[in-house]
Amino acid sequence: MILKLNLLETIAFAMAIYGLGKLLKKKVNFLSKYLIPAPVVGGVIFSLLKWALRNYVTFQFDMTLQEHLMITFFIATGLSASYSMLKKGGIQVFVFLAVASLLVLLQDALSVSLSYVVGIPPILSMIAGSITMTGGHGTGALYAKIFTNMGYKGCMEMAMAAATFGLVSGSIMGGPLARKLIKKHNLLNKVSNTSSLTINNEISVDMELNDGQVTSIAIITTIFQFSLAMVLGHFVEHLMIPHGVALPTYLYALFVGIFIRLISDRARRYKIHLRIVSMVGEVSLAIFLTLSLMSLELWQLSNLAGPMLVILLSQAILMYIFAYFVTFNIMGHDYAAAVISGGHCGFGLGATPNAIANMDAIVAQYVPSPRAYFVVSIVGAFFIDITNAMIIQTFVSFVR
Repeated sequence: MILKLNLLETIAFAMAIYGLGKLLKKKVNFLSKYLIPAPVVGGVIFSLLKWALRNYVTFQFDMTLQEHLMITFFIATGLSASYSMLKKGGIQVFVFLAVASLLVLLQDALSVSLSYVVGIPPILSMIAGSITMTGGHGTGALYAKIFTNMGYKGCMEMAMAAATFGLVSGSIMGGPLARKLIKKHNLLNKVSNTSSLTINNEISVDMELNDGQVTSIAIITTIFQFSLAMVLGHFVEHLMIPHGVALPTYLYALFVGIFIRLISDRARRYKIHLRIVSMVGEVSLAIFLTLSLMSLELWQLSNLAGPMLVILLSQAILMYIFAYFVTFNIMGHDYAAAVISGGHCGFGLGATPNAIANMDAIVAQYVPSPRAYFVVSIVGAFFIDITNAMIIQTFVSFVR
């Protein structure tokens, strides 16, 4: 039987799945204690249910809004980026890019090294490296086609299964890791956390002084700002395509959102209502991530051969150790660094939205960290794709 849901039914179903995740987080102490995001809880449970029923029921969802929701979230990130935050967090973007690029290098080195141990071709083992770990499903699909053209079979199924493994494990890993770091180092009470809290306090004061009440005019103005950023993002994208510049649409929208916020801060002709922006961003991310996870086909993981599973489990261990010891210490050994480390697990094994969801779960338990959101969003949404592609090509040229 095929159960086909239209757009409205799909969104309503996603909200029910998200609500299930929220409810279970309240009822199951383990989930709330270890900061597992609600969309992950509900989405994975439904994916397991789909797995059990796959011989009887096939679900077909209308994912029309999925990309728009992701773009909306990144616009919210841009509109929240004040000049002071850009100034204080800018250097850390490049520091974190270096850290994330080092992880990419280690992921590919690990997969190729283990290929000789488990007995599979090195180039095939790279599917379980940064191609699907940092690259996710999109990069996995791209290189699966390339490797298939080289004569290797089953690459697409292997890539999708590996990317799904990373997506789930990265989402589950980030919150507990950050919690452990925060508790172990007593980060909320340390003086070294003042730089992060200063940014938080500035934004809190900005909200109190400038936001005012949530009125219909404020909501309409905010909707216009989001719409303008989305339209301009698409416009700039189409302008750049003829020049050979092909970047994700959400990245253009992110930068337009930052530009709108900077103009607002400088000209003071109009206001960014940060509370509304924040709520729109949270809602968009929640729906987007729930849609993504409830559409997973987890039974693909059962198709992984033993050697590939060994490599993937090793990648998960590497991610945990790297985030715990390297990311945390290099990014400042403070509260923001712990949040960044949790986020790094999200896109180091999955995708940027999963990184944001990890950080959402962390800050919901403790205090906000806009610097962490800014740094992880910029690196995860754009810069890491460039360095990842360069490193992958280097390894492919070496092992083919």
